[in-house]
Amino acid sequence: MSSAAITTANTVNPSTDNSHQPQQKQTAKEVIAANVQALIEQLEQGHSEGLTAYLTAMGRFHNYSFGNILEIARQKPDATRVAGLYAWNQLKRRVKKGEHGIRILAPVIGIKRKKDEEAEKDIRTQNHGVLVGFRSAYVFDVSQTDGEDLPELSTKVSGDVGERRERLIDFVMAQGIQLEFKESIAPALGASYGGKIVLLPGQSTAEEFSTLVHELSHEMLHKADRRTATTKIVRETEAEAIAFVVGKTIGLDTGRASADYIHLYHGNAALLTESLEVIQRTSALILSALETPTAEAVQEAEPELAQAS
Repeated sequence: MSSAAITTANTVNPSTDNSHQPQQKQTAKEVIAANVQALIEQLEQGHSEGLTAYLTAMGRFHNYSFGNILEIARQKPDATRVAGLYAWNQLKRRVKKGEHGIRILAPVIGIKRKKDEEAEKDIRTQNHGVLVGFRSAYVFDVSQTDGEDLPELSTKVSGDVGERRERLIDFVMAQGIQLEFKESIAPALGASYGGKIVLLPGQSTAEEFSTLVHELSHEMLHKADRRTATTKIVRETEAEAIAFVVGKTIGLDTGRASADYIHLYHGNAALLTESLEVIQRTSALILSALETPTAEAVQEAEPELAQAS
């Protein structure tokens, strides 16, 4: 069973009460705004657990939209694999009695009909689907289900990046970024020079991997206009948050360093709102590069980076 089958949200309403969840009449933008505001309020009170849960969810559900990742992280911060009732049934698992579904927003696709005279010109464009809005759908985490064991979606590692190190390096090279190792950058672990990344030799594999993701994030995001429009704290926070998301997703022990950078968001609501989508997009691209052939990953990266820059 592929990972897509596990993480595809089926739009099946649960029979359980979901009154504790947001009202279904909210628009997608309103849901995002409400969730971001909740994160801001937590941070202003000195609590970063919600943000940490969201960054973790970015990696676990990187095929989901920005708004739905926020929804999953808010409603069930410890979720690891989610699917709708039908998908779990197909996997021979059943949702436990009394469990509440995780509300997400599913797109509603309508049919835009062409005028008869226009349709006759090209049969391929007679009718085509268009996004007309969103509706509530519900998914459940694997912990809310019982049944047959699931196949492992990927090999989890603890402090060992395995073949992902080579895939990450291939991705860096495929984007035309040079990679060098130099003692002279000490005590820095890594540095980004716009088209070139330099790493300090002698790091553990996990440290080197995390450092490379951090510097790659600078290369992908912090050039040209975005570099001049952001402060050093913003750039460092974004890069370290991306390293946290990617490292956490593949099973690395992220240690205290990432948590310290996450706390930089405290008291800075504007930074949080501005950066979250950028962090999500970039993390998703890097994670995709670790899962797919490099050439395919680079093709996916080019249009996405244009939007993120």
